[in-house]
Amino acid sequence: MYTVGRGYAPESDSAVISILGYDPEKYYTGRGPIEAIGSGVELKDFFLALRANFATVDPESMKIIDRRAGRDLSSEEARELASSLDGMEIDGFRITVRASVGHRAVVVIESDVPLSDEISNTDPAYDKVGHISVAKKDFSPYIAECRPLSDREDAKISAKIVNIFTKKAVEILDKHEVNLRRKKEGKLPANALLMRDAGNRVPKFEQINRRFGRSFGAIAEMPVEMGICKLMGMREKKVPPPTGDLERDLPSRLSATKELLNEVDVSYVHLKGPDVYGHDGDLMGKVRSIELIDSIFVRGIAEELDNVAILITSDHATPWTLKAHSDDPVPVALRIPGENGDGIECFCERECLRGSLGTIDHGWTLLPMIMKRI
Repeated sequence: MYTVGRGYAPESDSAVISILGYDPEKYYTGRGPIEAIGSGVELKDFFLALRANFATVDPESMKIIDRRAGRDLSSEEARELASSLDGMEIDGFRITVRASVGHRAVVVIESDVPLSDEISNTDPAYDKVGHISVAKKDFSPYIAECRPLSDREDAKISAKIVNIFTKKAVEILDKHEVNLRRKKEGKLPANALLMRDAGNRVPKFEQINRRFGRSFGAIAEMPVEMGICKLMGMREKKVPPPTGDLERDLPSRLSATKELLNEVDVSYVHLKGPDVYGHDGDLMGKVRSIELIDSIFVRGIAEELDNVAILITSDHATPWTLKAHSDDPVPVALRIPGENGDGIECFCERECLRGSLGTIDHGWTLLPMIMKRI
C-alpha cells in the first residue's frame, strides 16, 4: 500500500489521516495545528502553528550536527528549554512554545491579524508539496531560511517572525543550564529548534463514527496521532508515555486495547517503536522492535480475542539504510475471523505482493474497503 500515493515520502500526520480513510489533499492543513492540539495548546483563528524538533547546531554557522539532539533529550529537559522561549514577543507577536515528547515541540505564533502558512520549513530535511510535508533524500545540513511561498504580505511577515525567532532561540538555548549540563555529561546540547509544517487552520474532519457507522476509539503515544484522533472524534484511551522499552510499554497498550474494545466497535492503536530504529539506522533494533510488537501485542490480541478482526500496517516506510521516510509501499495484513487467509508465510513486502488485497494506490481507500467486509 502507498499510504498517501506513489512518489510521496509522507510524514506520519498526512499518512495517518490517509490510512484512517481521509484523503489528506482534501483535509490536511499542516502538521503544526494537529501537533499543537495533541499537545494541549488552544488554537484560535489567525494563529500560526509549527511542528518543531530540538536539535544540535553550531551556533555560529547554524550547521546542523544532529536533527534530534542525540535523541536522548528527556521530556523534562525539553520542557525546561521550551519554558525559556515561551512567551517571547517579536514585533508585537507572542510566541508559545510547548514541549511534547522527547525532542519534539510545537511553536505557535499568536496574532490578532491573519498570518500565512505559505512559508517554507527551517528544517532542511523536509519539503512542502502543497500542505503535505515530504522527506527529502538529500539536503544541506544547515538551518534553512524560512521563505515566503507567495507574494502576499502576511506570508512575508510570517517568514520574518519565524527567522527572527529561530536566531533568538539559538542564542537563548545555547547558554541554557540544561545544555551546559548536557555538555558536561558528554551529551549533545539541544540548542536550536528546527520548524516545519506551518498551518493556520484546524482541519475539519467529518466525524469518523458518522463516516463509517461504527464507534471508534484510539490509543496513541505521540501528540500528532493524539491530535488527529481527537479531531476525528475518537474516544481516547490514555496510556503512559513511551519509555523506549517496548517490553515494558507493550503490555499496557495491550491491556488498554482490550478495555477499549469493550467500549467501542473499532480501536486504532499507534505504536512508535520501529520508526525510531529506522531513523537511527539500527537494523537489528528495528527487527527486534517488530518482533516484540508481534509476540506481545499482536499475538495477545489474536489469541485472547479470537472474534476480533485485525488490520496491521504502517503509516510510512523508514528504511534503516536511509534513516528517513521513503516513498516505498508498506505491507498490509488483515485477519477476519472465519475467513481463510492467502497462505502468506511472512509479513514482509515481498510476500505481501502475492496477497489477494492487491496493490493499494492510496491509503485512504483501505479502511472503507475493509469496513465493508467486516
